Amino acid sequence: MTVLDCRDPNTWGAALDEAVHALRRGEVVAVPTDTGYGLAADAFDPRAVGALGPAKGRAATVPVGVLVADVRTLDGLCTDVPAGARALAEAHWPGGLTLVCLAQPSLAWDLGDTAGTVAVRVPDHPAALALLRRTGPLAVTGAQRAGGPPVTSVEGVRETVPDAPVLDAGPLPAGPVSTVVDATREPLRLLRAGAVPLETLRATTPVEEVGRP
Repeated sequence: MTVLDCRDPNTWGAALDEAVHALRRGEVVAVPTDTGYGLAADAFDPRAVGALGPAKGRAATVPVGVLVADVRTLDGLCTDVPAGARALAEAHWPGGLTLVCLAQPSLAWDLGDTAGTVAVRVPDHPAALALLRRTGPLAVTGAQRAGGPPVTSVEGVRETVPDAPVLDAGPLPAGPVSTVVDATREPLRLLRAGAVPLETLRATTPVEEVGRP
């Protein structure tokens, strides 16, 4: 495992350089996020994205989400985004909110069995944002083995993907998973409870409470 130290913004340049190069080579890279370490791949490289699921013991066809650096990227990836979803993005990005939107049909990617949708989030972690500003959208899934708890340390990443490069941001807090909202229709629907409470979402726009895990 190649460990790339990104704990200090003043010295993480070389680590980010190597992570960018690895992603452009089609490799899977472990990256820190605000919900634990994740496995990342170039969202537009089907072979690399297809390796994410098997790396953690999950089928390659299981959909993976996409992390972006800025809310302005939403329209580049999604179409027919409801006004309420835009309001939620403005209020809670970066942060623990994932929006499931209709994907732009012109995009040449394969994120699994998504039925024409894409799950998008802006993570609230400085190293992740710095990386995303250089790479563009990354397909990301949690670094834990399928069904396991979030991975919050480099040692935990090593147990799942011992050969993947990892951006080492040190131990991460064991925070809640992101809240997932279906923005493919109106009214919006809560698909998974998480970091942003339903009451907080409803303070911005109507959200139905359905599909709770």
